[in-house]
Amino acid sequence: MTMESTTATKDGNATYIERILNLPPLLDKKSHFLFGPRQTGKTSLIHHTMKEVRVYDLLDTSIFLALSQNPGRIAQEVTPQDHLIVIDEIQRLPELLNEVHRLIEGRRIRFLMTGSSARKIRRGGINLLGGRARTKHLHPLTRRELGKRFDLTRALQRGLLPSIYFSDDPSADLESYTGLYLQQEIVAEGAIRNIPAFSRFLRIAALCNGTIVNFTKVSNDAQVARTTVYEYFEILKDTLILHELPSWRKSKKRKPLASSKYYFFDVGVAATLQGRVLRPGTPEFGEGFETYLFHELMCYRDYIRREPLSYWRSSSGFEVDFIIGDHTAVEVKAKENISPHDIKTLQALAEEKILKRYLCVSLEPRMRRIGVVTIIPYQEFLDKLWNGDFSD
Repeated sequence: MTMESTTATKDGNATYIERILNLPPLLDKKSHFLFGPRQTGKTSLIHHTMKEVRVYDLLDTSIFLALSQNPGRIAQEVTPQDHLIVIDEIQRLPELLNEVHRLIEGRRIRFLMTGSSARKIRRGGINLLGGRARTKHLHPLTRRELGKRFDLTRALQRGLLPSIYFSDDPSADLESYTGLYLQQEIVAEGAIRNIPAFSRFLRIAALCNGTIVNFTKVSNDAQVARTTVYEYFEILKDTLILHELPSWRKSKKRKPLASSKYYFFDVGVAATLQGRVLRPGTPEFGEGFETYLFHELMCYRDYIRREPLSYWRSSSGFEVDFIIGDHTAVEVKAKENISPHDIKTLQALAEEKILKRYLCVSLEPRMRRIGVVTIIPYQEFLDKLWNGDFSD
């Protein structure tokens, strides 16, 4: 598995981290959109792997102004040697997509277009490219990317955004990040008018992380209309802060629920919005551990193998955290000693005789089996996941 590098800082020194997502081979074949929340490392990945490529950074005021006044300027500046062009933060100027479309068709130029929000791009005509560009996502760091630098408690308390994971003041940086998100992604896009109301909602939404959301309760707690809550959740998804996890509905013996669950993209950002510090042995640590495992599963899905990721909950209250495809059930427990009670939901699902594997991912030191359920250390689970052992 080839990995490319990104940059973080630690005590002022550059730390180069190889990323799993390998852009050049993808761009040899077709143009791509690369989406990811701010500070996941999109720009660093481009700088380290595509050094000779023409880059238009739309956060640069002079470049933004020049192209907003004359989008055709790109065509005027392109040379016969420019087979690949990068447009960084494309959501700031969706009108450029018309020019991109023309250059892809007329000059066979390939583009990499990055963005931290899909909202304006979708409104600005992303469909105009009509399949001429594929989509990839860049997430915060994974255990495999960090290697020996990975520490579970550090990851759960700081999150896995590169600059914050290596920060000498992660609490301050996380507070700044959430404020920057409100300022640059919400206010700057004009997505909402009532900033205080959205700020209240954002904290309530974070407290719903990893759960089936009661929209009426969120509406009451945040003091906003229920219809507005739905709109706010869509904004969080559009700006890549929130992921929706659909329900798995193929069980027959026990009627499944249809409602989705929602997870924040980074455990550190979620905990900061909640006002919590995730200390080992607490329920909050267990919730953070589940969010972290969801992050790893999302990365594997987006980087390696695109297959459905869901969860299962019966109307009688049995719930399994994650279902990979239609073959592997995963229950997450931040415990060093798994009891029979901890795996009863997996055993209930196993009665359906649909899935191939039933895994309890835990903090136990060694793998063992209880009936059809395999209790597996999280490190071993992740190694097997990324090695493709759970691919069918």
